[in-house]
Amino acid sequence: MSPRLRFGLRSLPLPRGAAGKHFFADDDGLRRLARVFDWLAAEPGLAVLTGEPGVGKTCALRHLCALLPRPAHRVLYLADTAVRPTTLYRMLAAELGLRPGLRSVLLTDIKRAATELVDERGVQPVLLVDDAHLLHDDILRELAVLLNFDLDGRDLLTVWLIGHPLLERRLQMHAHAALAQRVVHYVRLAPKTDRAVFDAMIAHAMSAAGALTPLLSDAATALLFRASRGVPRVAAHLLRSALFLADERGQNDLDEPILLAAIDALRITPGTNNPASPADPIPRTQSGTNPRK
Repeated sequence: MSPRLRFGLRSLPLPRGAAGKHFFADDDGLRRLARVFDWLAAEPGLAVLTGEPGVGKTCALRHLCALLPRPAHRVLYLADTAVRPTTLYRMLAAELGLRPGLRSVLLTDIKRAATELVDERGVQPVLLVDDAHLLHDDILRELAVLLNFDLDGRDLLTVWLIGHPLLERRLQMHAHAALAQRVVHYVRLAPKTDRAVFDAMIAHAMSAAGALTPLLSDAATALLFRASRGVPRVAAHLLRSALFLADERGQNDLDEPILLAAIDALRITPGTNNPASPADPIPRTQSGTNPRK
């Protein structure tokens, strides 16, 4: 029997592609992001979304992009950002509908394609640049040029730079002042360190996955909160591992020993992903080992 069948789930909780009903939006940071996103979808501009790995930056924007009216908007997504500028421009040109396979793409080609998309087809492009903290300095410098339309008299592209907090620090460098001055909003997402918000996220995730009754004991939920430090990606991996281990043991709920076993299985320690605080230790497993060690 698969873990999902044992627990009667239609999907895994906190799935990687969470959107729509699977996306938990009841969080102050996510609500602010939604407001800024809606504004920039209507009034194009440049925004920066940052946060530690695993807090759900790309997931949140995926969810918001899915709500955009089509075909009035076209979402352009670039994730291979650790490349030379010419490679990135070819990828962007293909997203904008320019002839694929172009060996050389200039910024003027991209700007012309964007102008045609907006002015002739009435389509608003929304460009998401993921892992933007990995962008070459040359690209960051030229991005300010890319956003210059009609003698810098109008904004045509809605651009989201998504990355780790390092991205904000890079934009504060003098070399990138021209780009930083074009940013109209900075949004930062944080782990869900408020226990009530975290519990609400887990309850929502279980319900969206199809759980008809609570599967986690209170002690297991508390342990999940401490071990994940409120980072959704870590919580998702722990839940997936716990479901697998519970099915392997023929168990129909997720209790504290199962969560401890999942913590051991994923090697969550103080040196890796978001361990429990030393002031709030994770108890020893039944085998006598300590996940901290």
